[in-house]
Amino acid sequence: MRVILVGAAALSLGACQKAEAPAAEESAPTEAAAAPAAVQSPDAGTYDVTNPDGTTGSSTLNADGTYSDQDGAGKVTAKGTWAVKDGKTCFVPEGAAEECFTESTRAADGSFTATDSKGNTVQVKPRAK
Repeated sequence: MRVILVGAAALSLGACQKAEAPAAEESAPTEAAAAPAAVQSPDAGTYDVTNPDGTTGSSTLNADGTYSDQDGAGKVTAKGTWAVKDGKTCFVPEGAAEECFTESTRAADGSFTATDSKGNTVQVKPRAK
């Protein structure tokens, strides 16, 4: 999305220039014009999850874009696909609608909170490899 925004900004600036007055010398882009820092998104791996009611489980995100959720006993409770869209981590469970989560800034140990569209927040921590 940033590429689209940067491209749109470049097109807008280009449309504002006068056609008969070419620039004598192109200037290098400045750091101030750089795009904002990338949103942190999860890496493939297994994450321990604590739900609002205190129950725990885990999510395994695979590098191929698939995932599975397990309850505290290790039983698979959901599986499907995942991707980062518009700065949110989105999951599409098999047979269900997509749900996207906004993530907090990571703590030193890699943990963060993830909040769904209904305002439910879970605590997430990557498992040591």
